[in-house]
Amino acid sequence: MNDLQRGPSAPLASLAFYASPPHDCGYLPERSAVTLFADPKAAMDPTIYSALAEQGFRRSGSHVYRPHCPQCQACIAARLPVADFTPNRTQRRSFNPAAAEPPLSTHSIGAEFRAEHFALYQKYIATRHAGGGMDDSNPERYLEFLTCDWAQTEFVEFRQRQRLVAVAVTDVLSHGLSSVYTFFDPELANLSLGRYALLWQIAETRRRGLPWLFLGYWIGHCQKMAYKQEYRPIELLLDGHWHRFDKGQTLPTP
Repeated sequence: MNDLQRGPSAPLASLAFYASPPHDCGYLPERSAVTLFADPKAAMDPTIYSALAEQGFRRSGSHVYRPHCPQCQACIAARLPVADFTPNRTQRRSFNPAAAEPPLSTHSIGAEFRAEHFALYQKYIATRHAGGGMDDSNPERYLEFLTCDWAQTEFVEFRQRQRLVAVAVTDVLSHGLSSVYTFFDPELANLSLGRYALLWQIAETRRRGLPWLFLGYWIGHCQKMAYKQEYRPIELLLDGHWHRFDKGQTLPTP
């Protein structure tokens, strides 16, 4: 694991990593996958987590991981340099809270259980990811998936008047924000709430004076990830280095 112990990753020098046995890939069904985990028993904090994010790791609950498949490099860590981001026409039209009727409002709260959030999450999973292994969630599993006791996590609420229409779970890192998971009311497809939440996160990252919004993974052969190529410039972690792709440049699809 020497590639995790250089330069800005010095806090990771004493951290152990473990590879999972091969398992079914959650993104490309015809493939198997191996996942690399940071030691779940090690002391974790936002600083170490931020250093791991720079190396392409993500958080699922308290587990910090990245794909580590010996025969496949399809999952590529992605982030947006928010100072240089320029929305296209569709994105500008989507990110207009006054255009919705009633208008949208936004409010950030701490990472805590709220029955209203959980009901929206269940509705979203049942509609968008039925049969995918997430539709038997209960409050405990829901919190285990989205929160942990060492991360600085915010639940960003999007509302129409008093009605909750979306929640963007967002981690605060040393050099950016990380988009952990977003769920929304699937009945309101006309509002493009997933796009709206991501554009809000970009604007909020810039407002806080942070350079990057971490997006998880770009997977060229996964249709669910196709939306990420719409956001430019985007940076992808290739061979241990972040590479920038501007508008018009084709993203790799290994």
